[in-house]
Amino acid sequence: MSQNFYLFFFIYFFIIFAVTGIGIAGSNLLKIDNKYAEINDNFGYTGLIGIFLLIIYSYLSHFFFKHNFTHNVLILSIGFFYFIYSFFKTNNKKKFLPFFIIFSFLFLGFLILKNHDDFSYYHFPYSYYLTQFSALIGVGQFNNGFRVQSSIFYLNSMFYLPVIKYYMFNISAILIMGFSNLILLSKISKNINSNNVNFNTYLSLLSFIFINIFFYRIGEHGTDRSAQILIFLLIIIIFDFFKSNQSINNFFPVFILMGIIISLKPFYVLYLILFFPILLSFNNKKIIFYIISLVKNWHFILFCLIIFSLLITNFINSGCLLFPVHFTCADSFDWSVPLNEVKNLNTHYEAWSKAGKGPNFSIENPALYIQGFNWVPQWIDKYFFNKVSDFLFGLLLLLIIVFGTFFTKKRIKRNTDKNIYILYLFLILLFVEWFYNHPALRYGGYCLIALLLFVPFSIVLEKFNVDNKVVKFKFLILIILVSIIFSGRNINRISKEIEKYSYSPIYNPFYKVTEGDFIFDKIFSNIISNYENCKNLQEKCDLKLKDKLKKYGNIFIFVKNK
Repeated sequence: MSQNFYLFFFIYFFIIFAVTGIGIAGSNLLKIDNKYAEINDNFGYTGLIGIFLLIIYSYLSHFFFKHNFTHNVLILSIGFFYFIYSFFKTNNKKKFLPFFIIFSFLFLGFLILKNHDDFSYYHFPYSYYLTQFSALIGVGQFNNGFRVQSSIFYLNSMFYLPVIKYYMFNISAILIMGFSNLILLSKISKNINSNNVNFNTYLSLLSFIFINIFFYRIGEHGTDRSAQILIFLLIIIIFDFFKSNQSINNFFPVFILMGIIISLKPFYVLYLILFFPILLSFNNKKIIFYIISLVKNWHFILFCLIIFSLLITNFINSGCLLFPVHFTCADSFDWSVPLNEVKNLNTHYEAWSKAGKGPNFSIENPALYIQGFNWVPQWIDKYFFNKVSDFLFGLLLLLIIVFGTFFTKKRIKRNTDKNIYILYLFLILLFVEWFYNHPALRYGGYCLIALLLFVPFSIVLEKFNVDNKVVKFKFLILIILVSIIFSGRNINRISKEIEKYSYSPIYNPFYKVTEGDFIFDKIFSNIISNYENCKNLQEKCDLKLKDKLKKYGNIFIFVKNK
């Protein structure tokens, strides 16, 4: 194997260990490992805490520092060495084994030549910009993607490292998928070993199968699929919360997951309504006490901090708190995107999600097309067939296989928690909102449709009376089968990339980068350099760019065209 492959493999695990180490350090510092028992069972929660803390840090630090080699090596080394320290300190080294196995399996999915189309459009350029500059105000004027920023870009920028450079900008999807898998498998294992195979055990299994088979192509995850993976986990954890003693300590994963999800894709702010079924589950006499206790708790404060960071970053990019929601925008600032442009883009995005626009076609009147249900016939023709229909067929096949695996004529009498039905009602409301406003699978459709089927299906499965040893064996077989399918599909994908694009994962495992990926870095550098030349009255001053930038202290503001 080539030196490139060994380097790629080493940095891959260096980052995973570092993020996990930051999560362990954060858990110890905030003492949540003593309050929430599952923290000690596996690295899934500590990994997500590491992601959560890194997102907050990357947002806030970028106001002052660019995320260059020195900065990133320093931060990640702290996490890496804390992970190594934890390894030698702990007496429970068994939990390291599933951690290594899962991320070793996912490494196969990480060998990618071609990422999704949006990666070169704005995911890579935005992440790279964060490594070359501290906060620039008004970058949303140069690219629509810079107006709809995501925390995944800020997380990516923390993985800009010497030698490997920017070739780890897509590892964030691996981190989210890997830590989520660890949590799901831990829940399944814990319930089986305690002879408590229930509704949530089956829902965890179905989610695990879905994530690893339907989302096997890591290169296509972007911000959309990573957020939807965490939504599966969020719903499962809320169901767990209903069965717990409703301690404030058991509430922290909800805030951690909700914060990451909303920061990945701001329109998931709609999922805040899921707090209502949680509050409704409280005893009426205790609800005020719980709310006061939650507001005073550290995880609520961190949740507010990540939302605040998101809103401020959106604002300095475009003049909008939530782009392209026009009523959150103010066009009176030097860098603000004009309100009429915001409204037009909002119409454009909605028309695109309703099959009114595509790479090779566009309807004549988008504003009229998206009104009411005018769009439904074309959406059915161009999108439901065959995108949604194929997806539904895949889900149906999954459910048939799982049903056939666990079916038995013997039944157990089990009363279903009423809170499950209440939360299910809120999922239906989110589905209605999704279908009416942005009915594309990538905008939350995958997880909503799957959950609307998985929840009632899990209620049916938990009523089958199956011997615990038999259940354990069947769960194990399905998990092994999913691992084989994930590996096989990725091997097949890599083979096609080798044949079609001459990809060489052994000698050159890095994804493809072109000159166009660096265009915005060059634009920003050119404008800033020209500003300095004009200020110093140098001959190289470009008068066309003269009024494009303002500077207040060390803050650069790109001025909108008038």
